Amino acid sequence: MSSTPPATPATQAHFLGTRIRGLRKRQGMTLAELAQRSELTAGYISQLERNLAYPSIPALFNIARSLGVTIQWFFASEANTAPEDVGIVVRKNSRMSVHYEDGIVDHLLSPQQPNRQLEMLHSRFPPGTYTQQSYSHEGEEAGYLLSGSFELWVGERYFQLNEGDSFSFASKEPHRYGNPGEVDAVVIWVITPPTF
Repeated sequence: MSSTPPATPATQAHFLGTRIRGLRKRQGMTLAELAQRSELTAGYISQLERNLAYPSIPALFNIARSLGVTIQWFFASEANTAPEDVGIVVRKNSRMSVHYEDGIVDHLLSPQQPNRQLEMLHSRFPPGTYTQQSYSHEGEEAGYLLSGSFELWVGERYFQLNEGDSFSFASKEPHRYGNPGEVDAVVIWVITPPTF
């Protein structure tokens, strides 16, 4: 379930674990309680909090749900947003991101604001990376494959996607995905409401 984090700037490498631990402690929740609620082990969550591993996408989703937030809460950026851009524009150099196991990275393309009805993500999947478990949540999502190849499972259905293909499905259907190719797969996702 865990993998060693790739080299990243120090603040980025330590942000995710710090946010998980901080939110858990603010809620007065023990590691064991969070593990039980998220259906993960206390040891695994401890590794995440100590920045010894990055989570899988389903694992971070379960942690977020157990703590009463969405994954969007864990996105971080080292750049400052210009005051005139706040709430409207996301500049390339100030995108917020979250890193998962196996080098998968999501960049938040939409402004991070409460009460928004959609979020847009830029996701990069290195060759051979997959979400090993299906997961589901409220809402709908759509995607566009900018480059590479992509495999998608929605419920019992399987799809092989190539550059330029797009997709849409109800997020409540269990879904998983991955990159069977030899180059990075880059996907633009739109999720509404932002429950991810």
